Amino acid sequence: MQHCLPRYLSIFTCFSLFFAGHLAAAQGNGPGVRGARAAGLSNASVALSGEVWSMGNNVAGLGEMQRPTVGFYAENRYFSPALNVGALAVALPLGRQSGATAPTDGAAAPQAVVPAARTWARHGVVGFEAQRFGGTLYNETRLGAGYGYRFGQISLGARVDMLQVSIEGLGSRRVVLGTLGGQIEILPNRLTFGASLYNLSQTKLASYQNERVPTVLKAGLAYRPNSQVTLLVETEKDVERDANFKAGLEYRPVPVLAARLGLATLTEQASAGIGVAAGAFQIDYAAAFQQALGFSQHLSVSKSLGGK
Repeated sequence: MQHCLPRYLSIFTCFSLFFAGHLAAAQGNGPGVRGARAAGLSNASVALSGEVWSMGNNVAGLGEMQRPTVGFYAENRYFSPALNVGALAVALPLGRQSGATAPTDGAAAPQAVVPAARTWARHGVVGFEAQRFGGTLYNETRLGAGYGYRFGQISLGARVDMLQVSIEGLGSRRVVLGTLGGQIEILPNRLTFGASLYNLSQTKLASYQNERVPTVLKAGLAYRPNSQVTLLVETEKDVERDANFKAGLEYRPVPVLAARLGLATLTEQASAGIGVAAGAFQIDYAAAFQQALGFSQHLSVSKSLGGK
């Protein structure tokens, strides 16, 4: 054990300083970022819906998905391979029903060419995700299953994760944690409120210093003054850290193209991104800048299956 201790201390010190100084910039067992669309908005994403990345941003948003979708997400933080993130997500609607209102989000490829009426899954939407963060010395692996259901102007969702944290030479630790999410259209097609609670059970990760997986509450609004513009504001609060205030702007000059800007206060991070819809494919790219650490890059690709 003694020959492992110096390595353990060096790893622990590096990650502790990194996570303490830049909370949302690192994974740190927290909810993280899903999809380059959210990254371009500085992760002001709790009120977004109808895309496969709702699986991680707010599971309630799955309830508005219309077609089976698979997505891949990759992130490189500060040009360090040790901070890479990769995720694969799948969403499967269970039956369909028609609504009487026009679509609100226009987020993914199938929404680039909007239908005449809004539709969502009659029996809800199930989602699955596999994600990995880190390198050889330290890494996190996550397997998640979620469910979102839309009824009227309200969407609710829940998710269960198996999280494994591994440190080379010291083994790994596996825990199970749960997440709840909700969304409500305050003004149909105009104003949406979203909220989520990550790790509601405050799962313990290690006995040393009573270390626990972060419990994170997110709440925010998405306002759409017209079909081209979406304005987002969000507060993210780890129960043991200061709140992070985020704001994002998405502009769609044409239905198949989107430009995005975002700002986050706690991490002092600015971001920008672009999204392109190509048939059943949605391709998004984002770059974020943090003054002390530099640039991060995000890329996500999703494909809708079936239908026109």
